[in-house]
Amino acid sequence: MYGKGIVKGMMVTIKRLAGAFADDVRYAGKRYLTDGQDLSDDLFLKRQGPDARGTFTIQYPKEKLPVPENFRYIPFLLYDTEQGKYLCTACGICARVCPPQCIWIVRGTNPETGRPTKQPAEFYIDAGICMSCGLCAEFCNFDSIKMDHDYEISVYDRAELLYDMEKLTRPVEHHAKIHPLAWEAEQKARAEKEAKKAARKKAG
Repeated sequence: MYGKGIVKGMMVTIKRLAGAFADDVRYAGKRYLTDGQDLSDDLFLKRQGPDARGTFTIQYPKEKLPVPENFRYIPFLLYDTEQGKYLCTACGICARVCPPQCIWIVRGTNPETGRPTKQPAEFYIDAGICMSCGLCAEFCNFDSIKMDHDYEISVYDRAELLYDMEKLTRPVEHHAKIHPLAWEAEQKARAEKEAKKAARKKAG
């Protein structure tokens, strides 16, 4: 009322503006990364953290903010390097729950018997229409599809956004690296499940 809201809003703007200049003095002009300085540098992360005063522009692509673990972008397929196979069983539940219907799966077949196998022969995701909701990863019963952190997928030809198995495949080590907490929880749950299974087998 009587312009108090405008004044309050302007005070916030002025405070942030002054804070930016105060930060320049505080950090002696070390506003951006210098050659040889890593993105994980404590100074850079502190200036980009929630407690930072003022604002300044990220010099992308030289500077990139670290994304949180639960950040999700284009899904990827997990490949078990030890067993030498995909964790995906081609059940198709990810394709069924996908809101924009951007996932297509072709189940593999046994060349000798002609019967379907529990492995995908083809797997496609149209990254051009994927909404990065993560429902495919959430509903997967075999933890075979996860959300990647790679958001730099710009292309000139839209056809290049149709990802096949080659583009989608990542080793389980990649998942463990970008999702350390989730990987630890999954391993713990898997170990508990195996222990219960062994106990039932022993009791029976």
